[in-house]
Amino acid sequence: MDLHGTAHDPGNRTASENARVKSGILLAVFVVALAHLLLPLAPIVELHRTAPGVAGLLITELRLPRTLLAFGYGAVLGLTGAALQALFANPLASPDITGSSSGAALGAVLASYWLGVDSPLALAACGGAGAVLALLLLLLLAGRRATGATLLLAGLAISLAAGAATSLVLALAPSPFAFYDSFEWLMGSFVDRSLPQAAVALLPAAACALLLLRRSRALDVMALGDDVAASLGYRPRRLGIEVIALSAIAVGACVSVCGAIGFVGLIAPFAGRLMSGGHPGRALLPSSAIGAALLLLADLAVRLAPAGRTIPVGVLTTVFGTPLFIWILLTMRQRLPS
Repeated sequence: MDLHGTAHDPGNRTASENARVKSGILLAVFVVALAHLLLPLAPIVELHRTAPGVAGLLITELRLPRTLLAFGYGAVLGLTGAALQALFANPLASPDITGSSSGAALGAVLASYWLGVDSPLALAACGGAGAVLALLLLLLLAGRRATGATLLLAGLAISLAAGAATSLVLALAPSPFAFYDSFEWLMGSFVDRSLPQAAVALLPAAACALLLLRRSRALDVMALGDDVAASLGYRPRRLGIEVIALSAIAVGACVSVCGAIGFVGLIAPFAGRLMSGGHPGRALLPSSAIGAALLLLADLAVRLAPAGRTIPVGVLTTVFGTPLFIWILLTMRQRLPS
């Protein structure tokens, strides 16, 4: 399988063409983010006319945290999805396989319904602790000499176990409305989040994202095989652990504040690879931008839904992501030798 394309594919554009493409992507993301912040415009215009101070608070206290979280969470999902797919050489790999999402959800649910934690920042901290514990368990199960397949299976096992534990904790919770109360959060939501909550999620996620971007060249080399990467001075096993750990921390930080959102980490890398001509490392940045735009658009669609109809943003991404997942799976089956 040719991972780097032909002389006429998108991976062989000139430097000026690549710059124009990147500028176009960034401009599109900026426009989508601005639309997410300002739409619907009617309440802002009306409040600006009657109570300008309240209009400013609407933007800075309600909409700005929501826009920052949707932008940052989407970018993290796109970036980590692309990094994990490059690492495992599998277009079906996603951030969920590290177990950090399920660990973060379990930590937040335990803190809320069994420890009596009600502060949003404290809940985010507990969710982050759950993500870190899931990561430590992943590394413990996989062992010091873990291969990519071992890490993948260990992550799936932790995700399934943490998901089942979350359901059990909710079923046994003192509150009979635990399942109902947590549904929106578990399926992903940016509603009623504050700027401090956004900082708790996005600061560690941004640090991990920058470290992942620094490994884009190594991921490109990994596409040629472990032996080739090792001959060029890279350490494939160490790189795998680093990519999984950084992805787990970044996604876990976002899940601890916003809940779990699926399929963005699958869809964005798919589009990013098309734009990078099949170069896994080069797909990181486009995938991040596409992920940000996708989640901004999904949350904007949720916000513009009919009044009184609350739709978790994770439901919307799953509805549109499932057909793409099936299509990718069928495409992979067609490529297998009979």
